[in-house]
Amino acid sequence: GMARKDDFTEDEWTTLQKGITGAGMLVSTGHRDFTDSFGEAAALARELVTQRQEGATELLRELAEARGSGFGFVTSPNELEEGTLQALGEAVTILSSKAPDEVEAYRELVLGVAEKVAEAKGGVRDEETAVIEKLRGALGTATADPGHG
Repeated sequence: GMARKDDFTEDEWTTLQKGITGAGMLVSTGHRDFTDSFGEAAALARELVTQRQEGATELLRELAEARGSGFGFVTSPNELEEGTLQALGEAVTILSSKAPDEVEAYRELVLGVAEKVAEAKGGVRDEETAVIEKLRGALGTATADPGHG
């Protein structure tokens, strides 16, 4: 059957959550005080999942509806970036072993949140594109085309 929150340990769940909210926050850190961005990233994740309600899996719905960011107190954008990229790598590993069907949907949600945040900030500029490429890399979907950009 479909994977659900109960199939994951608390740590694993937090990691999956961090990946989503961290991605949204990373994109917005360039624009203002990044501590404002936690709620925004979570709200965008919920919005995206709601929009894709038909396509959204039970797992993604539960993740998007989860309160909190998965991060404790983050002191710097560097710490945020490191934590997010690490969480994304771990999330893919966790899902690959426990819910392989969810990996692609998770990637799309994470990148979707990042792109939405970028658009909300007035368009995807070089800075945001660079962040989104890092997220792709962490998720294992780095573009192989060397001529890209």
